[in-house]
Amino acid sequence: LSLPLGEMKATAVLHGHCHQKAFGAMGAVEGTLRLIPGLDVQTVESSCCGMAGAFGYHADTIDTSLAMAELSLLPAIRKAPDDAIIVADGTSCRHQIHDGAGREAVHVARVLAMSLEAARPAG
Repeated sequence: LSLPLGEMKATAVLHGHCHQKAFGAMGAVEGTLRLIPGLDVQTVESSCCGMAGAFGYHADTIDTSLAMAELSLLPAIRKAPDDAIIVADGTSCRHQIHDGAGREAVHVARVLAMSLEAARPAG
């Protein structure tokens, strides 16, 4: 597959969804992002974001969910530069990042779309 990917002088902070990790797909996700010229991909060494679908929204499990997120994911997101692109393919992961760190995270497909847009001729 050959795509006209445009240069993105940016840092991408990547959090892998549990299914991506369980099925050994993180290498493919990282490799795809690394195809984008100029994108510095930094993968967060983390376990589950703590949401596990709706687990993090239940009153009796929210504290456990947040504690899991605070082990590595949320501190890494808070340390990321303000202009970094936060990448998380899991919907619940993106919600946890938003609710716990106040940052917006996007799916890898959105990053590819940004790169394709950057490659389009002006006009």
